[in-house]
Amino acid sequence: MTASHPDSLRRTAQWLGYGGLLPFLVLAPASLLDTHHGITWSDALYAYGAVILSFVCALHWGFAMVLPGLDDARRKRTMIWSVVPSLIAWPALLLVPSEAAALLVTGFVLHYLQDRRLVRHGGLPAWYLPLRLHLTVVACIALVAGAFAQWHY
Repeated sequence: MTASHPDSLRRTAQWLGYGGLLPFLVLAPASLLDTHHGITWSDALYAYGAVILSFVCALHWGFAMVLPGLDDARRKRTMIWSVVPSLIAWPALLLVPSEAAALLVTGFVLHYLQDRRLVRHGGLPAWYLPLRLHLTVVACIALVAGAFAQWHY
């Protein structure tokens, strides 16, 4: 492995992660500003939030299988946790925006707390947790902002 490889991986993860925020950053304002299609934008925002929450939970499934710093008990707990965010995200698709936002934000915050625990025990790169914090904060703000759309209709 070359010395530039870890930095290249970090940059790629940042580009992809921050790029993944674009739908949040487009759909939240659209749901607030476009009164004719606001409900459609709001539904798309919460569907995207559910997809992304499911995506980040899958990371823990992979971490549970490959991180060298995990003992068997932590590996099993990490794998079990990895399915919980999807179970939080799915019902959000059936709720009104304010309830969907609350459920998804709770899922993102709980997942970030699990990320912190995993970083302490698992040997993830130093850049992972700050990136996850930035992505989590922006996603949560967008989800909460989008919840205000329901009061416009």
